[in-house]
Order: sequence, then C-alpha cells, then structure tokens
Amino acid sequence: MRIKEGFQLRTICGENIIVATGFKNIDFSKIISLNESATLLWKGLLDRDFEVEDMVKLLTDEYEVDEATARKDVEAVVKQWQEIGLI
Repeated sequence: MRIKEGFQLRTICGENIIVATGFKNIDFSKIISLNESATLLWKGLLDRDFEVEDMVKLLTDEYEVDEATARKDVEAVVKQWQEIGLI
C-alpha cells in the first residue's frame, strides 16, 4: 500500500487534518481529521510502500498496546483510508 499523492497533513486550530491538493483532487469535498494515533501512522507511512505489519509495528512501538489490539485498529484505519481514497 501507499498513501496517494495529492494529500497533505496540516494542523489547523490544533487539529490534524488531511487536505487534498492539486487538480486530481479538485472534487475532494471531505475533511479528514486524524486523531493522535492516525497522525502517527500517516507520518510514519508517508512517501513509502507499507503493509499492515508496518502499521502495527508503528503503533506497538509508540503506545502500550498489544499486537492484537493494534492490528484490529490498523485494519479499521486501512479500510477507512481505502474507502475514501487515501491509499
């Protein structure tokens, strides 16, 4: 997987927001707000290919969370990001 080009992380009023840039995303009408752990994933995965395992490792390295819980959370994030076209 890979984060698609044309999306950037911005901090607006203390919120981490994904914004679309460029002509490819001109019709992008959603605002995507990321919580702390999703922001960690975004920053750790930007500009590289990754797998679910990479995402799980980012979470377990940063937070006191077991692998099964991290995997469940990652699978939910992947599904959401795929549905809205971020990856």
